Amino acid sequence: MDRLANTVRPYAWGSTTAIPELLGTAPTGEPQAEMWMGAHPGAPSRLDRGTGPRSLAEIIDADPEAELGPGAVRAFGPRLPFLLKLLAAGSPLSLQVHPDLAQAREGFADEERRGVPLDAPHRNYKDANHKPELICALTPFEGLCGFRHPAQTADLLEDLGVDDLTPYVDILRASPEADALREVLTAVLSAEHHAISDTVERTAVAAGQLAAKGGPHADAYAAYAGLAHHYPGDPGVLAAMLLNHVRLQPGEALFLGAGIPHAYLSGLGVELMANSDNVLRCGLTPKHVDVPELLRVVRFEAGDAGVLRPEDIGGEEVYDTPVDEFRLSRFVLAPGAAPHPLASATPQILLCTAGTVRLHADRDGQLAGAPADGPAEGPAEGPAELALAPGESAFVPAGERITLSGEGTLFRATVVA
Repeated sequence: MDRLANTVRPYAWGSTTAIPELLGTAPTGEPQAEMWMGAHPGAPSRLDRGTGPRSLAEIIDADPEAELGPGAVRAFGPRLPFLLKLLAAGSPLSLQVHPDLAQAREGFADEERRGVPLDAPHRNYKDANHKPELICALTPFEGLCGFRHPAQTADLLEDLGVDDLTPYVDILRASPEADALREVLTAVLSAEHHAISDTVERTAVAAGQLAAKGGPHADAYAAYAGLAHHYPGDPGVLAAMLLNHVRLQPGEALFLGAGIPHAYLSGLGVELMANSDNVLRCGLTPKHVDVPELLRVVRFEAGDAGVLRPEDIGGEEVYDTPVDEFRLSRFVLAPGAAPHPLASATPQILLCTAGTVRLHADRDGQLAGAPADGPAEGPAEGPAELALAPGESAFVPAGERITLSGEGTLFRATVVA
């Protein structure tokens, strides 16, 4: 097992205080949006096995089966298939969706054939992979997730009393669900800029007034008015009003599958996703919005946001999701509790978010199915014990047995293989 040194990404929407508070460091005054843990080429974690710092991506490339395990390599190829993050939203992120695997492969191949540079601002597909993701709240967390039922959205829009919204209300009431959602989203994102900007401004004023009055939709109206404050005149504000507004309490989570429109608005969370950069934006951003491609990817299906709560399986609290590239679980270690053995034939990243958690390596043997000789650089060459404080993390190669002890909270990211 190896302690990780991780990169914090300074995106403009990041909180200036949330990640420093977790790490126990002084704020820099600059936004600190995401801390990445993994082997993504954009910001791979680094570790030192006695020969100096090296990137986790480089170490995995040197001997994928030893680090990831044969099962993970067979299932996902010779790379770590997930990326773990701390995400700290100080202001809203863009409204976005992610493609499914077939769409990502087709879109990436098409842009490659057309010679669209990978760093081009209008490029949609940075790789050929899908990007399902899970966000688990560490603090109260606010977001938008999935389409609200059209009749409910029609009521919410009608109560605003903005005449420009009447055509959308009529469509949402009269058309079948998928047709209604598609037609309204298309109309909003394709409208003439000046006209839609005026509508957004009037809608934001009305939403702010209704939020101040209270009532069952006050939180949602406040959120939409806040979006308009951050992105004045952006048609994404109206697109966002089609979505469920959700507040997560610490320990609750959301799973975002392919084609589900979503946006994170505020809060600190642990995010786990497939290792991809593919994002199609619907608004709330100055970046490229490809409306035709977006409409091809979005799933026009309404439903509840689907808040996840973990299931306790022998002291490990597991967040159940329908993907194999990642699996997130949590250990809450109480004072005086017996050490908790932890073994896996797949790679793991362990992240402490509260207290102090100690990792003890078992040097007596490895799991059945793990490489007989261990990783090329060998977990036995690493420390026999690591103590993780909040915000600190460790990489555990496939097949290494460890035991958890201490008092605190530890998140475990691994794969299903």
